Amino acid sequence: MWRQMDASDLATVSAISDAVHGRFTEPVAVYAERLALWPEGCRVLERDGAVVGYLVSHPWYREAPPKLGAMLGAIPSDADAYYLHDIALLPVARGAGASKAALDFVKAQTRTLGLVDIALMAVGGADRFWAAQGFAYVPRDADPSYGEDAFLMLGAVLPI
Repeated sequence: MWRQMDASDLATVSAISDAVHGRFTEPVAVYAERLALWPEGCRVLERDGAVVGYLVSHPWYREAPPKLGAMLGAIPSDADAYYLHDIALLPVARGAGASKAALDFVKAQTRTLGLVDIALMAVGGADRFWAAQGFAYVPRDADPSYGEDAFLMLGAVLPI
C-alpha cells in the first residue's frame, strides 16, 4: 500500500535508493528537501509493515530537470510540468502493480495541478520501461550529473 511519506521514513528511503540506484543514488538531504517542499508528491510503499519502495515527485520545468543530487531551494510557481523525480522499488515489491499505482498517482497529481506533461530522467536502462509506459525521448545534450546513458523523457497526461 502506498502511503504519505514522513520524516521518519527518510533513512529507509535513502537505504532503498542506495540499494536500487547504485551510483545514481542521492544524499538523504535531497529526499528530505523534496519532502519538505512538496510532501503531496512523496509516498512510500509498505508491505507487511516494512517500507519497500518510494516515490518522489513535484512540479518543475518540462525541459530542465534538476541535476542529480542537487537541492531545489523552492518549487517554482511557474512550473510547466510535473516531475517524476524517482520511483524505487526493492525486488520484493516488484511485479505486483506498484509501479502502475505510483504512475497513476503521478498522473492524478499532474491533472490536479492543471498540467499536461510528466517529465523524468531515465537512467541505467530505465528508458525502456518508461517508453513502454508511453513516455517519449526528448533530444538534448547529455547531463554530466546523470551520465551519458540518461534520457529526458516526457509523458502527456490526458484529462479525464
